[in-house]
Amino acid sequence: MGWPLVGETSDFLKYGSEFMKTQRSKHGEVFKTHILGSPTIISMDPELNRYILYNESKGLVPGYPKAMVDILGTNISTVHGATHKHIRGSILSLLGPVAVKEKLFPNLLKCVKSFTADWDGKTIDIQEKAQEMAFFLAFKQIFESESRSIYDSFKPEFEKIVSGTLALPINIPGTSYHIGLQARSKVIKLSREIIKQRRSSSTIHRDMLGQMMSDETKYPLNDEEIISQIITILNSGYETVSKITMMSLKYLHGDLKALQELREEHFGILGRKEAGESITWEDYKSMSFTLGVILESLRLATVVNGVMRRTTSDLELNGYKFPKGWRIYIYTREVNYDPLLHPEPLKFNPWRWLDKKLESHKYNFLFGAGGRLCPGKELGLVMISLFLHCFVTQYRWEELEGEEMVKFPRIEVPNGLHLRISKY
Repeated sequence: MGWPLVGETSDFLKYGSEFMKTQRSKHGEVFKTHILGSPTIISMDPELNRYILYNESKGLVPGYPKAMVDILGTNISTVHGATHKHIRGSILSLLGPVAVKEKLFPNLLKCVKSFTADWDGKTIDIQEKAQEMAFFLAFKQIFESESRSIYDSFKPEFEKIVSGTLALPINIPGTSYHIGLQARSKVIKLSREIIKQRRSSSTIHRDMLGQMMSDETKYPLNDEEIISQIITILNSGYETVSKITMMSLKYLHGDLKALQELREEHFGILGRKEAGESITWEDYKSMSFTLGVILESLRLATVVNGVMRRTTSDLELNGYKFPKGWRIYIYTREVNYDPLLHPEPLKFNPWRWLDKKLESHKYNFLFGAGGRLCPGKELGLVMISLFLHCFVTQYRWEELEGEEMVKFPRIEVPNGLHLRISKY
């Protein structure tokens, strides 16, 4: 269980998958530890993980670390039961497949085109640019009419929030947890000011915030819940969408055959258009190889390593005793490299996803599972697909070598991933 208070958190964060493999070699696929401030059972057993993910009603509720809950607040990932159903309904009404198709798609395309318009001849840090794009796209769907200065006030706080969620909950000035709490307070203050200004105005807003504040919404929320939704949407895009975007370009740069097929798909779509005609939702849904690139990048990079649950009573599963109140880390990373599910698992192979049976396989946990399937899945796929469409039809790129990449607990290139861009 490691040291008092800190447990094995340091080894867990520093060594990541190697820590897991070492523990598994000693103790088997299910073992106990103490990480991120709590006694925790880690499960690397795919069948047990699937059972836990599909049986929330049997005493296996969300159990994210204290730092994550304190900094992100009460949100769709932390609640369960009727509250989860209501919050999930609200968020799906904002960014589920129907909302993306009918409300968000044209604006997203416009924003991506604008964002990628002037990169010719530049050297960019794609890690930074992808984070900026993901955050900007999400921000503009929530706050469509707010000024650039509001955006500039929000954005710096989210790197602090992300870093704080994976820290020990020690509230001392200078710690990532303390800095994350301060960033949360600033975001709450900014959000309250915007909500107050809108309430004092007769202007009708058609963005996500306007929808949440509307008296006609099917899923009414109080101001605290609205602010939690804002933080959830902005944080989700900032971390996951940006990293998949970055890794897609990295893998494509190393596989010219895949890049050529991706370009052919997108130039084929453009070839069916009149001059100046925009791509449509139907064009997006036809991007089968693009979807394969995104799913393969998500699998191979393992942007999400697992999810957490908490027991509400003593349980016995597969012969293991799970004490009441302990957290369970459902570690799904290893199944992404299972050669039985993914032949040649370390090879970038977008073609494998053209077999739709793989996407629906019972051990495919890329977007979660059960009632916790990621509600922003479609929005994320659209954002990345539109970026790839704009990028590969405009530019070629050269990756500048030598940057070290950290893959756990979050994918990160400490010094940035720099690309030299030129016109295609």
